[in-house]
Parts: sequence; C-alpha cells; structure tokens
Amino acid sequence: MRALMAIGLMAVLAVGVAAQAPATAPAELKVGDAAPDFNLQGTDGKTHKLSEYRGKKPIVLAWFPKAFTQGCTIECKSLAANGDKIKKFDVSYFMISVDPLEGEGGNLAFAKSENADFPLLSDPTKEVATKYGVLGPRGTANRWTFYIDKGGKISFIEKAVRPATSAEDMIATLTDLKIPQAQ
Repeated sequence: MRALMAIGLMAVLAVGVAAQAPATAPAELKVGDAAPDFNLQGTDGKTHKLSEYRGKKPIVLAWFPKAFTQGCTIECKSLAANGDKIKKFDVSYFMISVDPLEGEGGNLAFAKSENADFPLLSDPTKEVATKYGVLGPRGTANRWTFYIDKGGKISFIEKAVRPATSAEDMIATLTDLKIPQAQ
C-alpha cells in the first residue's frame, strides 16, 4: 500500500513540475535558416522591419548586452569610427539590444554619447531577442552578430564578437560573404 501511495505521489509531483516547466526555447538559429522578422524602433527615428529589406540588401544585426557598459561602449566606438569603411558595402547594419529606446540608459542616449552614425535598435519586450535565441540568463542579449542575406536567410552568425575589433571583423566577414560594394 505504501509503495502505491509513493508511486501516486511521485506521479502527482511529476505532473506538477511539468506544468510549471517553461515552454521549450525556440530551436537555435543556424546558417541557412530564415531570419525572424522584426519591427523595432531605431535611434534614427524610424521603425525598422526586416521584411522591408528583403530582396533589397543584406542586413547585419550586432546584438549587444547593455548600453553604457564597457564592452558595448568599445564595440559601438569601433563601429562608429569605421562607419565610412562599412558603408562601402551594400548593406544596412545595426546594433541591437533589449535596452529601452529612451531614458538615461536608453539607446538614444547611448548612440548620441558614442556619435553612432548608424541606427541602434531597441527590443525592450525581448520578443525579437527570444526569436533570435540571443537572450541570456541575466535577461540581456548575448553579444552575437547575425549576417542576413538579401533573401532574408542567415548567412553567418558570429558568436565570438571582439568589441575592440568589431568593425574590422565585420568588414572582413562582409568581404568573405562577397557582399558587393555600394553604388
């Protein structure tokens, strides 16, 4: 009788634990997958949608953890200082985080402080970060860069981004991916 009660209790506990378990995370994105669409506000005052670039030009999404932190500041400075070299390619590029757009710690203030000549996108709901699989355990984005071709497919994912050489590495990857020069 005790054995039956123990088995019944374990079954009830197992059902309870399963009911509380979080939904399974989306499968990790890989090269060749369709990039998830997004609709995000940028520091340039525009709303950017991946679907609007499809068929027109490749996109680079440089996810970063948090505005005004050391590594993110270094990365933003690298991209801003080398914007003229990146803009030689027929590509649109963005830094993107789960930070709010406005406020002292927001992407608008961060972009202004670093003289970013490219848009920073804000995903404060973390919906897009979740779709891209970049949301880390602390609720911030991992520092990963996604290269998306004109057709909306992921052509490369850089998970070992080096903030100090972010721009140079992006230029090398754009060259390796044979992204054409801008007209």
